[in-house]
Amino acid sequence: MLAIDVGGTGLKAAIVDAKGRFVTERLRVKTPKHPGPAKVVKALVELVAPLKGYDHVSIGFPGYVRDGKVFTAANLGTRAWKGYPLARVMERKLGKPTRLNNDADVQGLAAIKGRGLELVCTLGTGFGTAWFRDGELMPHMELAHIPIHHGEDFDAYIGEGARRDIGDKDWNKRVKKVIPILATVMNYDHLYIGGGNAQRLRFRLPKNVSIVSNDAGMEGSAFVWHPKGATKRRP
Repeated sequence: MLAIDVGGTGLKAAIVDAKGRFVTERLRVKTPKHPGPAKVVKALVELVAPLKGYDHVSIGFPGYVRDGKVFTAANLGTRAWKGYPLARVMERKLGKPTRLNNDADVQGLAAIKGRGLELVCTLGTGFGTAWFRDGELMPHMELAHIPIHHGEDFDAYIGEGARRDIGDKDWNKRVKKVIPILATVMNYDHLYIGGGNAQRLRFRLPKNVSIVSNDAGMEGSAFVWHPKGATKRRP
């Protein structure tokens, strides 16, 4: 399984087995400047060229996607991406069956235990979410774009741009403020926090909140194609 993770700052790829374990090294390049579809596709094809022996492809993408097409890509330029058939294009380029999912949804497939209501949030260039009930991935909601503070949405309030502007200390305060809001709105049994900035959290998390490895963004690709494994791999 070829796992591809498209991010606002980096593009990553590796081959994983059916249980989400890495069988090759993780390859990474910076996301191109002005990352329109043509530039990103070219960079992805070049990135995965050294990886051989896979039979399926999974792409995690930072935006709302459905039926293999991109609908929104707030951190890549939605106007350029809207309606772009990324799964079909990459399938033609790589010659293998390809599935396209939201990146937080993919990460969630690796993170969840498959019991009760589980929310997965990613802290990276933007803010991503995925919602699960007893291991089943629910329809994707772009919670990132709900206004939260003086007209700012979650993306702007706790995204990477905000962290750089206000510093880690104040950014941590914001994330700490957001968690109870999510708990009230979603009533989750467990919250998993991933993404590149999850490791920057410096406050005590509630008992039903945990940090997951950023590698889950590619590990979950296995369960895009083998969904039953997402609820069976843990005791």
